[in-house]
Amino acid sequence: MPARLLAAHLADGETGWSMGSFGAIGEFTRDTDEPAISAIDDTTASIVTPRGGVRLIAHDDQRLIASESLTRDSWSQRVALCLPQDRCAMNERRVLTEIGPDGDALRKTDRDGVLFDLGLGCLQVDVCVRITGADTVAALRRAVGTAVFVPDSAALPILMAANPHRVFLTRLGRLEVFQSIPPPTGRSPDGPHTHILPKLLAAGRTHAATEPLPGGWVPCAHFYPAHPQRDQLGRPHAFEPTSHDAFQALLTQFGVPDLVALKHKVLGKIAANAPASSEADLGGRHGRATLRIALRQLLAAGETAPALQEWLDAFDHRGTDDSVDPMEQLHRDSEQP
Repeated sequence: MPARLLAAHLADGETGWSMGSFGAIGEFTRDTDEPAISAIDDTTASIVTPRGGVRLIAHDDQRLIASESLTRDSWSQRVALCLPQDRCAMNERRVLTEIGPDGDALRKTDRDGVLFDLGLGCLQVDVCVRITGADTVAALRRAVGTAVFVPDSAALPILMAANPHRVFLTRLGRLEVFQSIPPPTGRSPDGPHTHILPKLLAAGRTHAATEPLPGGWVPCAHFYPAHPQRDQLGRPHAFEPTSHDAFQALLTQFGVPDLVALKHKVLGKIAANAPASSEADLGGRHGRATLRIALRQLLAAGETAPALQEWLDAFDHRGTDDSVDPMEQLHRDSEQP
């Protein structure tokens, strides 16, 4: 089932993808009418466009975990492709390191490019760049063994001038971004892009604290099915019940059982017009977020239950708090290589 499900979402132009860690992430989206080349066999599935691509690799220990998180005014949703913590590790290099020709590149034309690991030290992902051009390769080789994101970095000016492809490698596959890196004052381009934020990397987390993953499981990739209230660029649109129902089915199948049960209990209470005071046990941070998301979804869907406003007044005090998904802020930041 997961293999078929993942292949179906790779084929769906409204589903986005990411690989990375907290503070370093590569993202892949495509337009529904954008040219794309897909491939699938017994162990891999991939899709590539002129702007980037994703390859997934089957793994016996993979587990899918669906979840939702609060944003300032709405909610986000995703399905994490996870591995056990003791089986997800990549190389965790901490200085710029030459890997060699990228023989596994998604496109044959890129396989002569030379991979360099940026040395970010992430557990579940090697964040790399693919360099072409003998002069640039030679210049970057002189910086091998040094840290990239420091004030006197010898490598960073070379990387910014080269505008290389970015390549994110995990045990569950790879994600490549071909689009240019914007200047420091620019914004990330639409479609595939990357973020590297040293301040978040310094926290040493594998994922945002707002993502409710069971202990011992590490996300190596995510996919983001169509959201019922906004498109892939974050632009709002009218609520789409079909998209909402499709993700709720994924949440029921792959969500954290306690949170799924809490959500269904809250929805049942509101449908029965129970007072907000009847819900006292929210199960901590993720429980509070789950309740608030359920309320927001009812409101967005046009629910008219008399109790809904009372529950919103009691539980959903909107604004910046520790329940808000930090990915929302990450998307506002300028892209780095």
